[in-house]
Amino acid sequence: MSAEKQQATFSDADIAGLRPAMKIGMLATVNDAGLPHLTLLSSIRAASPTRLSFGQFTEGMSKVNVTRNPKTGFLAMTLQRELWRGNAVYTHTEKAGPDYDDYNNEPMFRYNAYFGIHTVYYLDLVSHGGRESLPMGRIVGASLATVAARTMAGTSRGFQALNPWTRALLGKMGNLKFAAWVAPDGYPRIVPVLQAQTASRDTMLFSLLAYREELEEIPAGAPLAVFGMTLDMEDVLVRGTYKGIRRFGGFACGLAEIDWVYNPMPPVPGQIYPAMPLQAVRSFRERTVEIDDGHA
Repeated sequence: MSAEKQQATFSDADIAGLRPAMKIGMLATVNDAGLPHLTLLSSIRAASPTRLSFGQFTEGMSKVNVTRNPKTGFLAMTLQRELWRGNAVYTHTEKAGPDYDDYNNEPMFRYNAYFGIHTVYYLDLVSHGGRESLPMGRIVGASLATVAARTMAGTSRGFQALNPWTRALLGKMGNLKFAAWVAPDGYPRIVPVLQAQTASRDTMLFSLLAYREELEEIPAGAPLAVFGMTLDMEDVLVRGTYKGIRRFGGFACGLAEIDWVYNPMPPVPGQIYPAMPLQAVRSFRERTVEIDDGHA
C-alpha cells in the first residue's frame, strides 16, 4: 500500500463496499510475544467513516490480543475481488445497540439455533489504502514463478512442521493466502500472497512478481504469519521466520521457515505443531472449551 494513497476516513462508497456479509475479512493482531496473528473475520466492516466493527460469536486468540495490544491490521475482500486494507486501533466492545441488533439480523445469525453475535468490537480507523483490485494477472505469473522455484528451494532445517494436509492446502494454486508481519510502528501489516507455495515440510516461498514493493519491506529475520484457506472454509495458520529474498533458478522469492502451525477450525481448534502434550480431563463439571475465532 502506497503511503501517498493512505486515507484517514471511509467514503460512502467504501462503507457500502465493506457492508456485504459474504466477503473475506482478515484481522491481524499482535500477541504477548510480539508475534503476528491472523484471524478470519467475515463480519468486519466500516461502522462509520472513522470506525470499524466486527461481531464475536466464538472465543479466540484475536480477542485476547486486541485487549492487550490494540494495534491491528485489517483486510476485506469482496466477491468481486476488491480489497480494502489498513490499520485500526481497538477501543471497546458493546453487547447491545444498533450494530449488535444489525449483526444478529443477518441471515447467518438470525436463523442459527446454536449461536449469535454476543459482542461487537469497535476499532478506530488509523488509515487505509482505498479500494484496490486483486491483480490477477500478476498473481498468476507470480504463482507460476513460485512453482518453478520451489523445486530448487529444498528443505532448510529438516523439521517437519507442515503435515501433508497443510502442505496441500498452502501449496494449491487458487487457494487464498495472506501474510502478516509487524511493522516498525508496531502495527501489523497484511498483504495477499496467493502465489505462496510450500517448498518443503518446513519452508514456504512466494515470488515477488505480485506485491513486490510491500514484500520487499519485510526485513529478514522478522516473524511472519501466513493464513491459508479454501473457498470451502478450510483453513490453517502458520508462522515462522522470514529469511529474506532468495533466488532459486533465477526467480526472486521471499522465503519463510515455518516452526508453528495452528488449526483455527472448529470443533477442536488449537496448536498442532509443535505438538501439544495430552492432558487428562480431571473435572467434567467445570471444564472450559476454548474455540478460536477463525470463522467469526
